[in-house]
Amino acid sequence: MDKSVSKTVSGILNKYAALPLQIKASFWFLICAFLQKGISSITIPVFTRLMTPGEYGQYNVFNSWFNIVSVFVSLNLASGVYMQGLVKFSNDRISYISSMQGLTFTLTLIWSGIYLGFYEFWNRIFSLTTIQMLAMLVMIWTSTAFQFWAGEQRVELRYRSLIIVTLLTSFAKPLIGVYFVLHAQDKVTARILSLVLVEIVFYTGLFFIQLFRGKQFISKRFWIYALHFNLPLIPHYLSIIILSSSDRLMIDKMIGSAEAGIYSLAYSISQIMTLFNSALNQTLTPWLYRKIKDKQIGDIASLIFPIICFIAVINLVLIVFAPEIIMIFTPPEYYAAVNIIPPITMSVYFLFLYDFLSAFEFYFEKTKYIMLATSFGAGLNIVLNFIFIKIFGYYAAGYTTLFCYMIYALCHYKFMRRICKQNLDNQQPCDPYSLFMITACFLTIGFLIQLTYSFNWLRYVFFLGLIFILAFKYKKIKKLAGQLSKIRSNKQ
Repeated sequence: MDKSVSKTVSGILNKYAALPLQIKASFWFLICAFLQKGISSITIPVFTRLMTPGEYGQYNVFNSWFNIVSVFVSLNLASGVYMQGLVKFSNDRISYISSMQGLTFTLTLIWSGIYLGFYEFWNRIFSLTTIQMLAMLVMIWTSTAFQFWAGEQRVELRYRSLIIVTLLTSFAKPLIGVYFVLHAQDKVTARILSLVLVEIVFYTGLFFIQLFRGKQFISKRFWIYALHFNLPLIPHYLSIIILSSSDRLMIDKMIGSAEAGIYSLAYSISQIMTLFNSALNQTLTPWLYRKIKDKQIGDIASLIFPIICFIAVINLVLIVFAPEIIMIFTPPEYYAAVNIIPPITMSVYFLFLYDFLSAFEFYFEKTKYIMLATSFGAGLNIVLNFIFIKIFGYYAAGYTTLFCYMIYALCHYKFMRRICKQNLDNQQPCDPYSLFMITACFLTIGFLIQLTYSFNWLRYVFFLGLIFILAFKYKKIKKLAGQLSKIRSNKQ
């Protein structure tokens, strides 16, 4: 038996060793993404037991403001423009990288000066303390510095160093966070400072490594290029953040921190499903671009509907077990979050549709369409939250979020069809009737499951039904897995 196991393990290791570097790197980069989000999700039960709903709400409000403020402070320079620049300026890559580090550091210093000059005003606006605001600015700089470094590792397929840093920080943040929270009266500030400490220790070294290697803190050429590219996209980046964060901020302002904490917990649990979105997008996006380039839209159509069904089923499983997850993850004062999970989880399905549909807009550089859809979705979300949170309380935010993501996906679907008509001889990757039927069935089943939360036996019957469907469609699922495996193998 031992020899058999040893032989099997040896065979697996030999197959792994024979894999191309691109495949190994893709696999480990995916593992890093799971570690960063997964460990954060796993530690939710720890912090919900160490912090009251009010404290947990304040901490999540800080995170929401962090996401919004970072768009203005860092201009999201570590996003599209950075990865494009790494390829465009491949012959002068290290200078480009160091200049991006220099630009972000300079922007952070400028905004820190603006904050310190009027700190009382900003503290009132954000409902945060001076220590928390300064910690936010430091974290914007350190996290962006890490993203610059991580982006370089991905482009150059240096996955080992990225794994080491990801492992160390992913475990250090919750461990030090627990220690700080346990030994502090102000648990919110303690949790924030624990993150700052870890990022300073691990990320500032990466900043100096790239800066000293490139030896170019200021570059007029690269700075102008980056600012010219990213400034017009700020409304898009900001709208995405608002669409995902405005509900928590508005609940905090309109109702209270405790309710914001309960809602934030439900949101965090529901967003676990975005891990599947990220995994599939890393595999599909390069393949999609090749198929669009070659105008082989029929190949996309044959694969996309099984994937959409898979995403729908995965999200339904989370909805089925939402009551048990809440009981495991949290103490009783958070149990009210269970009825917020279904609509937010269903939003993840529409977020996947956006990722797929927007690939056509990005490929043909229709950034105007992207900005219009995101800006409209974000604005609509704020208006609906303002109206319905007043009437129905914080539960309404889950349903306004779902509705806005539905509208968001619908806008991108309309733009995708227009692009295909103009650029792809009207070849369409989605049959509208099939997409509508899948979506309608998904929403109907999701809400029916929610109605069974008071009748566990009925909810488990739903789950057994899902298992039966998966077993019945096993061959098709296996075929889909094989297709995805081939795509991953050929994407480089």
